[in-house]
Amino acid sequence: MFSKKIGIDLGTTTVLVYIPKRGIILNEPSVVAISKIDRKVLAVGKEAKDMLGRTPDSIIAKRPLKDGVIADYRTTEAMLRYFINKALGGMRIFRPEVMVAVPGGITSTERRAVIDAALSAGAKAAYIFKQPIAAAIGANIPIGSPSGHMIVEIGGGTTEMAVISLGGIVASDSVRIGGVKFDHAIGEHIRRTYNLAIGERTAEEIKITVGSAMYLEDKLTTEIKGRDMITGLPKIIEVTSDDVTEAIQPLLEGILSTIKEVLYKTPPELAADVMDKGIVLSGGSSQLRNLDQLIAEATGVPTYVADEPQMSVARGTGLALENLESYKKSVFTQ
Repeated sequence: MFSKKIGIDLGTTTVLVYIPKRGIILNEPSVVAISKIDRKVLAVGKEAKDMLGRTPDSIIAKRPLKDGVIADYRTTEAMLRYFINKALGGMRIFRPEVMVAVPGGITSTERRAVIDAALSAGAKAAYIFKQPIAAAIGANIPIGSPSGHMIVEIGGGTTEMAVISLGGIVASDSVRIGGVKFDHAIGEHIRRTYNLAIGERTAEEIKITVGSAMYLEDKLTTEIKGRDMITGLPKIIEVTSDDVTEAIQPLLEGILSTIKEVLYKTPPELAADVMDKGIVLSGGSSQLRNLDQLIAEATGVPTYVADEPQMSVARGTGLALENLESYKKSVFTQ
């Protein structure tokens, strides 16, 4: 068996690469830096993310995926090629089989674009796997059992939620809200409230450092630097966890109403199972403080965050790739 297999969690903000028996070997930002002059790819991953908001006019650093789907086909292909080459090392004789995890709500055209990009990037065969099922496998949920399990995968671009039973999705929905929208909302709130312009990296740092889904009794505070919008000069201010909670409230309401919608569509027997076992959260953005508590209070269903939630999809994709026969009905093949 010479064919190499690679599982890829192609996220809006992060790409994780899984190789069977070796586990997750790459975890890098999904950012590409391109020269405007000759359209050449200058950097991918961590190196390119460091350039975000700091490039001269001749270089553009951007995320080729938006809301979990390909927004820039050529750049995505270049990014996939880079990660496949990096995962397999320089010399390779055999083209790998690649399985890519994508949002459950993507269209057939968007799915086709992912398959084409993977094949163009050097894959021998490309498989598409739905993120909710991949996340459930990665979070050690026994998806093959005749019992209902609910997973909510909150990533950078989308939030996927599904009730799974007997290896298939019974009720599901997807909303294009995730970590990137949170960052944008925080940036907008700081601009409106404090007349301070900040970049997306600063907004992300605020979210990680003091962000909370619910108002805290003991507020967390952090100092941030930005540009005063009145004087145009650099300025340092202090922001609190309340700023983040207020900024992202409308987005959290969007996620909560979609979770309720999925629970409403779930058959009664499976809804009872979900009530017993609880909702499992995965994805990088599920680590937002008190998000599990907010969902539990809003739905009345116990809610837990998976172990290493940001790794769930990549781990599940890799495990599905190792056991392709068992997961055949959940996989779209090319």
